[in-house]
Amino acid sequence: MRTKLLIGTFLMLALLASCKSQYEAVLYGSDIQAKYKMAFELFEAKKYSKAAEAFESLTMATRGTAQDDTVQFYWGLSNYRYGDYITAESNLNQFITTFPLSPFTEEAKFLRLDCLYRGTYRYELDPLPTRRALAEMSVFQVENPKSQYHARIDEMMDDLNNRLELKAYKAAYLYYHMEDYLAAHYALKNVLKENAENRYREEILYYTALSAYKYAFYSVAAKQRERYLIFVDDYFNIVSEFPESKYLKELEGLYNKAQKQLKKDNPNG
Repeated sequence: MRTKLLIGTFLMLALLASCKSQYEAVLYGSDIQAKYKMAFELFEAKKYSKAAEAFESLTMATRGTAQDDTVQFYWGLSNYRYGDYITAESNLNQFITTFPLSPFTEEAKFLRLDCLYRGTYRYELDPLPTRRALAEMSVFQVENPKSQYHARIDEMMDDLNNRLELKAYKAAYLYYHMEDYLAAHYALKNVLKENAENRYREEILYYTALSAYKYAFYSVAAKQRERYLIFVDDYFNIVSEFPESKYLKELEGLYNKAQKQLKKDNPNG
């Protein structure tokens, strides 16, 4: 029994070694057609890492031939399918530059954008890759208004814009969390000044009003009146724009308290 097991293991290892040797023999050999055939067989078998290696080995041999753009495209596509998006983006960018009129070019442009999209970070981290991807996507949408990839790129752009808007909102909110209400009030207002369409507008207006109220509440008596009046302005901003806001009840309570304080400070006003 043990002997049979050892023989079986030996045969399996020999078979694997034979397969490996066959792959390497073709990969490092000079038979271009055999290598081309093997590259596509590996790709169809979803062995993308080996397929990428095979297509890369073909790039010099097929340069300037009818197979050139096919080999270059599938080299990038193999790396993309393998999940090596950094290498794939580089491959595809080179392909787009070299073969602007290839039938593969539109797909290559989309796949490159998807590589850039996948290379972006969470909203808390460096936004530069996000901004770069958005800029590249905007160019594609303008230059290819009827592309089959238009809708998908719109979705990716919406997600990336959401990250930037959330980052701006959270960066300003951090001052509120730190109880620096004057800085929070300024920062939150500045977020909407820079982008009035920020999708977190309701939350930003809410924390703007809260920051104004708390800044007034903790101020010295001589400064409270003017600061409560700022809160009142912020209160009317949010309730007029979001009359069904989930924050309405809380803000109404603060507004009533502010009004009492204003009347107390100026009973004849």
